[in-house]
Amino acid sequence: MKIHLTIAVCTLLLAACHQRAPTESVESLMANPERLKDVRAQCKADHAKVGDALCNMAAEATRRRFMGSGTPYTPMPAPLAPPPPTPKD
Repeated sequence: MKIHLTIAVCTLLLAACHQRAPTESVESLMANPERLKDVRAQCKADHAKVGDALCNMAAEATRRRFMGSGTPYTPMPAPLAPPPPTPKD
């Protein structure tokens, strides 16, 4: 029984070590445009190697740099078309 518990604990530890927590943050990427550019290029070249977390942070940092913290775009409704002319007798 002890050996099974030991194997289970070792397996869990190895599985937990597989994914590293990203050291970057959205704010740090926003503050450093060169690093943001590098991360975006790495994500474009090999998304699987870089990882979803860092690529999503780079995308969010890019969006925030472009859009700021303003309100989202809401287009004006299109004006109504005039009614078709009525046929004359």
